[in-house]
Amino acid sequence: MERLKLVLQYFQSNSESISNGICIVLALVSVKLYTSFDFKCPCLPQYNKLYSLGVMIIPPIILFFLGVLINRHTGVMMDEWMRPVGNRSKNPAVVKYLFSAMIQRALLAPLVWILVTLLDGKIFICAFSLSVDPALFSGLPNNTDLDVIIIMSKVPCKEDVIFRNSSFHKAVSRYVRCYSQAVGWSILLFLIVLGALGRLFKPCFDDHARFLQTRYWSNYLDVEQKLFDETCVLHARDFARKCVVQFFEDMREDTILRLSHPSVISHSLVEWRDEEEERLHGITKQEQVDKLLNKWYYSKPELDVTRIAHRPRTCVTWEDHKGKTLYTDL
Repeated sequence: MERLKLVLQYFQSNSESISNGICIVLALVSVKLYTSFDFKCPCLPQYNKLYSLGVMIIPPIILFFLGVLINRHTGVMMDEWMRPVGNRSKNPAVVKYLFSAMIQRALLAPLVWILVTLLDGKIFICAFSLSVDPALFSGLPNNTDLDVIIIMSKVPCKEDVIFRNSSFHKAVSRYVRCYSQAVGWSILLFLIVLGALGRLFKPCFDDHARFLQTRYWSNYLDVEQKLFDETCVLHARDFARKCVVQFFEDMREDTILRLSHPSVISHSLVEWRDEEEERLHGITKQEQVDKLLNKWYYSKPELDVTRIAHRPRTCVTWEDHKGKTLYTDL
């Protein structure tokens, strides 16, 4: 159970791992969709290729845009690309890195769909059975007055009456399926070799130090946005609680008197009010909140924390109603 909690915490704290996991799940979903999809070829000369290529191309396009939509890098990249410069300059290398990461993850599910369709071969048979020369195979049904084009278009429909007691459609289907699988394995081999060569030779052509800087600042943008959102949620909750408590002041005092021991009432009030004011950071009005959010968007803070590092620390002592020291905050 503890290991499961650690794994969940890791994925919750690592956006890149979350994106990788989502893309893998989307790829598995594409395989499941194809296996559950009952493909039926129209077996008509004018529709076979159009329908087959549509099934092979349109779902990958949908999966690609779905991968772009659910990828967190998409939002981070667009925010960085479209934001005003303000106090912080833009880094085009970071935008390119985020775009590359987004495209690579979004392409996984479409490539899986295409590879599965090619290795299965049914769609390829429906699309290109008309392109096969029937003279290469024996047993062409000649007991009908149908045109050869119509006969070849009906090859994917093995249950058709014209192929009864004939192995012609099996031979053509096997021939086209071999081509389909050859194309599928060739694409898979090309992608693996391309990835291996890219991993091997990328350090030879790229400045690794610059790559580390780009990756660091891309991760920083992701973490910064996440922390800002979390801080906004905390501030909004505390701001709302303060407004509600201020409205129901009598109810708050009655609740504290009823739930707390009299000796710690003052301590609870002091600690609660201090924690509330600390989280509000002095932003106590709607105009201040709107101004703060506007400043964050139009003038991102500069990447410099030296003022906080060298800021003198203050000592605050908290006492109860009897004057006894409760604790000291540095």
